[in-house]
Amino acid sequence: MLVTMIPPLQSALSGLYAATTKLRANADNIANLSSEGFQRTRVLQASTTAGGVRSVTEKVTTPGHVQYEETNNGSELIELSNVELATEIPDVNLNATMFKASLKAIETTDEMLGSLLRIKA
Repeated sequence: MLVTMIPPLQSALSGLYAATTKLRANADNIANLSSEGFQRTRVLQASTTAGGVRSVTEKVTTPGHVQYEETNNGSELIELSNVELATEIPDVNLNATMFKASLKAIETTDEMLGSLLRIKA
């Protein structure tokens, strides 16, 4: 595969995938902000030996806020989502910036390869 022969491109693509994974987790968390008992998704990242990024997705099991709600059986204690919008919105901005940086790295690699091919031609 050509990508494995071009390390900067491989690193940029893994960064793009990692940023996409984090943005998907943010979207899922925000969409389920009001879902009873929903557990927030967190994405952990680690560098790989090839110079890229590996993403691992996990659920955060800390309990959400609880509140009383009126049901057919009277008042019941309901656990809400453990998602904090004040955390998710800045994360979305940061992850979008990571995505843009990875795209810029791909664009720069493409320009470098184009220059190299013009020189060789």
